[in-house]
Amino acid sequence: MPYALHSGEPIELRAGEQRVVVAEVGAGLRSYTVGDHDVLDGYAADELAPSGRGQVLAPWPNRIEDGTYEFGGTQHQLPLNEVPARNAIHGLVRWSAWSAAEHSPDRVLLEHTLHPQPGYPFSLALGIEYSLSQEGLRVTSTAMNLGPEACPYGFGMHPYLTMGTENVDELILRAPGRTVLQTNGRGIPVRSEPVERT
Repeated sequence: MPYALHSGEPIELRAGEQRVVVAEVGAGLRSYTVGDHDVLDGYAADELAPSGRGQVLAPWPNRIEDGTYEFGGTQHQLPLNEVPARNAIHGLVRWSAWSAAEHSPDRVLLEHTLHPQPGYPFSLALGIEYSLSQEGLRVTSTAMNLGPEACPYGFGMHPYLTMGTENVDELILRAPGRTVLQTNGRGIPVRSEPVERT
């Protein structure tokens, strides 16, 4: 039996000097290079995605304190997978196998059905598309509720960008955000503040 890669079968995309490797497990980005420059601080096929690196975060990003939430008048309890902080973190699809529904040299559409489970008794059809063009990498996500009732849903991605330097202390990132979320010691957002003059 051949050795199974930790991130499943690699899915490679190419367009010009761009190369992307997507992981079958979790449908996350393992690497993105342009020429010989790494855009992402990725990980190898024979290692687990460290620190959520490149992963898809659904049906919620970030953390749920004590893994408990109320939706539609019902209290739900999720498994705690950030044990020291007693949080449920980054959703339920990070370690699930996704399947390539469509694949061409510069594009892949991955799909996954999230079935009801303890703490999240809802069903979703999830899709994530990675495509390369002259403009760069485009990522498009979709979600369809397969159940008869409304369900809670959120989405995020966890790319680790790199500029090829040991640290980022001298770099400046410009983003159009107007507010920043402040968190407590457990990483739970507790308030929103304006970005101005920070």
